[in-house]
Amino acid sequence: MKNPHADTPAAIFLRRQIELISHRKTQKEIAHQAGFVNANMISLLKNGASKIPLDRVPDLARAIEVDPAYLMRIALEQSIGTMASVAILEVFGTPTTVNERAWLDEIREASGDTDPRLTAQSRTALRAVFGR
Repeated sequence: MKNPHADTPAAIFLRRQIELISHRKTQKEIAHQAGFVNANMISLLKNGASKIPLDRVPDLARAIEVDPAYLMRIALEQSIGTMASVAILEVFGTPTTVNERAWLDEIREASGDTDPRLTAQSRTALRAVFGR
């Protein structure tokens, strides 16, 4: 199997995100910003020939202009597999992105920091915000 990780959410996400910023940054610039010596590493990651090194996630996230918590979550699954990733997230919790933390902060402020329960009505209202 030439590119064993090509269909993972991490590789798919990388391909899409790098394409989105390709008008501003070259793959060589991304590789340099992420701390990779070889610019070809970005192609290997995008094509799924190689897994995202977990120690490079913070720098790679900055280089491709995404939240590091989100990239870590999908890179972790790619690196150790779905079941092990689920176990780690169950123990340590799902990493929240900067945007998700902003939502949580707003919920806390709007509720007077009362720890509101997610009811059917509030769930419906929240889904309506996203057109679902």
